[in-house]
Amino acid sequence: MSLESSTSSNPGRPSTQRAAAKAGNGLPPADRILVVRLGAMGDVVRTLPSVAVLRSLYPGAHLAWLVEPASAGVVEASGLVDEVIVFPRGELVEALRAVDGLSFVRRLTGLLRKLRGRRFQLALDYHGLLKSGLLTWLSGAATRVGFARPIAREGASLFANQLVYGVDSESSRYARNAALLAALAQPAARETVRRQAEGPAAGGGALLSVSPLAQARLAARLRVAGRERARGFALIHPGSSAGTRHKRYAPASWAEVGRRLAEAGVQVWVATGPNRDERSLAEEIVRLGEGVLVLAPETRSIEDLIALQSRCGIFLACDSGPLHVASLVGVPVVQLLGPTHPAQNAPWSAGPVRRVRVPLPCSPCRRGCGDPACMRVLAPRTVARVALELLEAERSEVESTGGEGTNDREAGEAGA
Repeated sequence: MSLESSTSSNPGRPSTQRAAAKAGNGLPPADRILVVRLGAMGDVVRTLPSVAVLRSLYPGAHLAWLVEPASAGVVEASGLVDEVIVFPRGELVEALRAVDGLSFVRRLTGLLRKLRGRRFQLALDYHGLLKSGLLTWLSGAATRVGFARPIAREGASLFANQLVYGVDSESSRYARNAALLAALAQPAARETVRRQAEGPAAGGGALLSVSPLAQARLAARLRVAGRERARGFALIHPGSSAGTRHKRYAPASWAEVGRRLAEAGVQVWVATGPNRDERSLAEEIVRLGEGVLVLAPETRSIEDLIALQSRCGIFLACDSGPLHVASLVGVPVVQLLGPTHPAQNAPWSAGPVRRVRVPLPCSPCRRGCGDPACMRVLAPRTVARVALELLEAERSEVESTGGEGTNDREAGEAGA
């Protein structure tokens, strides 16, 4: 991986030079930094480890993140940045559909005025598409770092003046984001920065932690249901975004997984978000579970989800944003893979991970299909077996270490 610049570096103001001195590793001086990763939630989550290292390298800098509304809660919950700047995508699209040029210009101008007013000196485009590249350029940052092609698409690389080359397109999103940050450093320090950004947080595996407010909110809701002390359960999250339904595992299959885990003595909960589709899906699985599955309290925010995940003993889901959140919380996860790329979408390596996948000639794919064979071929008995094996490995590790769980970075993969 390498970085090329088409502009000379700026010496910066005295405060900027002090920030760079603290940063070390030959990083460019900056005391006002913009991160651009607009969405989706899973992609924003997978940018957090790199931004955590960015924060540690520039501890005195003002760090802002430009993100779309649906993913803003993830950034806020991380506590990594000083400011969350929301890109009003919905409002802009609505204005375009209504052919309301005045509203479109007013909203876009307001955003650009805010970006320019922050006087960013360094901007990192983790998104790599036309809109993110353009917004990075419009921020006015003197140093604009982005991926070169083919990682960058739609001409995004045209708006960066420092391009990162040599990033493996088959690598995980975590590795890709680590490479973008590492390329800022001097060659001798790049490998160190890359490892820090790709690996676990200093002092432990968890990067996301539950807030006291969310913890208290969940405890109150569980108290009403008589489950205040519930911990260590298996948590199934069956949903995915509306545009990626082809990633989902069938409700009947999830129900069978739940029944098999329950037969082994594991309490099984099914998670649901605030929208009607997710709740209907979770309720159907609980119904098919024939009385052995528990409908978890509705998670109305990302902080609610983290609070629920922090109580569970294992998290099972398809390739989705909530699964990547769980891997950053440090919960053991079982990832069901079908149409998505197994390497590009690997969970964070800091926590215990198992994956269930059967490679088919048509998988991976980007668009999916109405009846994905790559998900149907995943046998519920295999999913349950993998989950039980991971739970047993965790219990054994806790017993052998006197209370500390494993930080297993091997993402084992099981077939049907």
